[in-house]
Amino acid sequence: MRRGATSRTVWLVIGLVMLGALVIGSMLAPDFVAHPDLSARYLGPLDAPPLGTNDMGIPLTEFALQGAKVVAIPSVLSGLVVMVLAIIAGVMRCAGYAWVDTALQLFQELVGALPRLVVILVVAVAMPADYRSLLPIGLTWAVLSAPGAMDEAATTAGRLGGASFVEALRAHGFTAVRIYLYHITWLNLRSVIVRQGAEVVMQVVFLEIALSYLAVSQRRPAFTHPDSVYSWASLLYDGYTWLVAAVPMAHAMWLGLILVALVAFMAQSFRLAARSR
Repeated sequence: MRRGATSRTVWLVIGLVMLGALVIGSMLAPDFVAHPDLSARYLGPLDAPPLGTNDMGIPLTEFALQGAKVVAIPSVLSGLVVMVLAIIAGVMRCAGYAWVDTALQLFQELVGALPRLVVILVVAVAMPADYRSLLPIGLTWAVLSAPGAMDEAATTAGRLGGASFVEALRAHGFTAVRIYLYHITWLNLRSVIVRQGAEVVMQVVFLEIALSYLAVSQRRPAFTHPDSVYSWASLLYDGYTWLVAAVPMAHAMWLGLILVALVAFMAQSFRLAARSR
């Protein structure tokens, strides 16, 4: 196996392991955190392994698992939506259906002109109080992010020669399925599709943390999850009290930052695994 292929395989394994850990963590998350134990307040990881406790004596492990539950499925589905739309745009650029390609370009221009954060806030506020989930927000972000991914995929496919590329492969006896799925999507669009999907997964996670941090800091109900569930933003907010008020919650800050860094590293792993040869 060539060195480049080996490197991509290693990065793919790393990305899949980290994604699997995120999904497994979400499955292991408790429905409710433990009852407060004031005798175990502010304990660090060494005193209350593995991650310590908060100001109510609740293990931070439960906050980390519940935060994974909040973001895992919505972020992955949002990434898949972007990947599918990018594939459609790339394939249509080579399919020779001019009207479909024009319709997709019109969609990209219309959606790309929308202010993303304003739309996200409208969706978050418009959700019913008894239904608070990251999924509608994540899918909205995916659609808003799709124009960039679709344009890059279409441009990459266009450099192949468009319909002429497909006709040339048909002349060599290749089937339509092999041409569109293997030669176009897998061999030429893979790096674009995976990178764009991984970026949206990361962005949805960061978006959830930002919205939840805003809600926590303002003492308002969360936009992305029920009150019985806690986001990773709770860890960062507890860590903020350490910075501004010297509350002994430094371990919460470090835990929150590590979780954020791991998500970014997971996205980078998939980008490196799918990079062009």
